[in-house]
Amino acid sequence: MVSGGCVGTEGGAEPEESAAVAAEEQVMPATAPARARELVVGYALTSKKAKSFLQPKLRGLARKKGIQFVAIDQKLPLSDQGPFDVILHKLTGKEWQRRLEEYRETHPEVTVLDPPGAIEHLLNRQSMLQEVSKLDLADCHGKVGVPKQLFVNTDPLSIPAAVMRAGLSLPLVAKPLVAKSHELSLAYDAASLTKLEPPLVLQEFVNHGGVLFKVYIVGDAIRVVRRFSLPNVDEGDLSNNAGVFRFPRVSCAAATAEDADLDPHVAELPPRPLLEILARELRRRLGLRLFNIDMIREHGTRDRFYVIDMNYFPGYGKMPGYEHVFTDFLLSLDQQKEYKRRPGYTSGEG
Repeated sequence: MVSGGCVGTEGGAEPEESAAVAAEEQVMPATAPARARELVVGYALTSKKAKSFLQPKLRGLARKKGIQFVAIDQKLPLSDQGPFDVILHKLTGKEWQRRLEEYRETHPEVTVLDPPGAIEHLLNRQSMLQEVSKLDLADCHGKVGVPKQLFVNTDPLSIPAAVMRAGLSLPLVAKPLVAKSHELSLAYDAASLTKLEPPLVLQEFVNHGGVLFKVYIVGDAIRVVRRFSLPNVDEGDLSNNAGVFRFPRVSCAAATAEDADLDPHVAELPPRPLLEILARELRRRLGLRLFNIDMIREHGTRDRFYVIDMNYFPGYGKMPGYEHVFTDFLLSLDQQKEYKRRPGYTSGEG
């Protein structure tokens, strides 16, 4: 259901930018001021994540800006490593969460991106979009909602009846409950629902012209890229198709739509002021600074948007210019700490 009523606008909001993310990239000045000391960023990532994120272009720019990335040894206590200014992580598991929370308590001066408890909210698709559905964003240059959805953890044979009781309309997108997997299925008819494997979340499919907007959030920075997505489904498709169609993911980097010849009504990016308000509210409600939003525009409308998925610490390496955005963000964290150390600072100050 699409929400209504505006939560307020952000001062100095820029007008909507029609260009892709490349036009939005921040450019480093020719000469950056020298840092008095290095900013040490400890990272705890899977080997696959480290390879995709810590690309040579990021490491090189980080060195020039006085940022050092240091791998965290998961076999050693965190307190025996470092010292760190920032810990960057995307690991799951109760033991890692326990160790990280203990470290946060004993080292409050270290910025942890992001708190394990806050990340948990985005790892479960039953709770993932709850904060979006609570937002009231009408009259904010557009309307934002979430598709109707249903959590299913029961006998597959009972799914059609549960869908009917919930009032969901076919086709339905089936997503794994745990958001570690990007695989999804599209079920065209009621009989095919019995072939699904709970636990999962069923989400009404919203026609969106085959284009998805990936909204990357890095602290206060917002970048948007277009990706090809699933095509529209019409009555003929519902009549001529049956069964479950599986897809590895809704979109991928190889399916970029930035240079495609698209219908302008489909390709137009969501209004910048709307994205700023949405990002600000979700940062505050979720307690996260590194995440992305998968957004679609309902086909045939200009201002009706749906958030269909969210991810913590997404594939920033696929975002053009990410090395500039991310290193600027890390330096801003250090600047905030320095500001708070000033005599007379109180938490109520700007």
